Amino acid sequence: MIPLNILDYSLIDEGNSARDALLQTADLAKLADQLGYNRYWVPEQHYAFSIASSAPEMLMMYLASLTNHIRIGSGGVMLPHYSPYKVAENFRMLEAIHPNRIDLGIGNSPGGRLVNQVLNEEKNERLSYEQLVKDILKYLVDDTTSEHRFHNLIATPITLTKPEIWMLGAGGQSTKIASEHGLSLTYAHFVKPLGNGVEVIADYKKNFRPSLIQKRPNSAIAVFTIIAETKEEAEEFALSFDNWMVSLETAKNPLFFPSVETAKKQEYSSFEKKKIDRTRKKAIIGDAQYVKEELIKLKAYYQVDEVTVIPNFPGAANRMKGIELLAKAFNL
Repeated sequence: MIPLNILDYSLIDEGNSARDALLQTADLAKLADQLGYNRYWVPEQHYAFSIASSAPEMLMMYLASLTNHIRIGSGGVMLPHYSPYKVAENFRMLEAIHPNRIDLGIGNSPGGRLVNQVLNEEKNERLSYEQLVKDILKYLVDDTTSEHRFHNLIATPITLTKPEIWMLGAGGQSTKIASEHGLSLTYAHFVKPLGNGVEVIADYKKNFRPSLIQKRPNSAIAVFTIIAETKEEAEEFALSFDNWMVSLETAKNPLFFPSVETAKKQEYSSFEKKKIDRTRKKAIIGDAQYVKEELIKLKAYYQVDEVTVIPNFPGAANRMKGIELLAKAFNL
């Protein structure tokens, strides 16, 4: 059986508030737990009016308390903005309360010029991304033997178990860091669907070195997924996805995730139509059986262990129905 995961953006649908979106995320997480999904991740998205998840650790604590089995994770914490020690403390706290259920997904996205500036304006010097990850590892495995600038420092609370650590990216240094330091890797197909993802995953496996966190390589892909009872209904939902994505791709900040009705009224320039054609390659759109078959093909193509779906389509009820249909198709 393919381990199926969900990355939920906590979309703020047209006519809804951020509170509505976060409560809908809670409902979706509870349903995913009941259906047998493997992981449920939430992102760190700053200055994004149509996305409610800006502080994943806080949302994770809420979701973990409402669920029983599913692993809860960040997709991900943008580590260069923060102290590795504080991030380690946050995730050790989560792990202490919910042992063997917490994933620390780490990313490197600056989040735009203004966000990057405001989160780092008091920093005189910056550590390299790899050093930040090495620091996280030191604090999560209670390492006081290696040569480190804070040699004797331990992150608390002390826990018997450790969070899983995932590097998130579409190639580059994330792959190198994951393999050299023995961490899991998620390839962002939803960012670079036509990139060198196959080579990225192969290089990761080839160069993987076991660590105190993980003994064997573990990899996944993440893809936008639009699921409905029929292909026609899924294509209608995709109109909202198109409208939302073209706004993001043209440096706009949509106030909400549009309804199908709003999306149908939108007219696009030739430039925007080309953007839509490209963003469609980042998604799988169709009924549950078709989506299942395409996910299986994608898993085989990349040779990964797990698949993460990102259900970015309109309406909380539609998203709940979509993940239920997919779970039934996979016999979770």
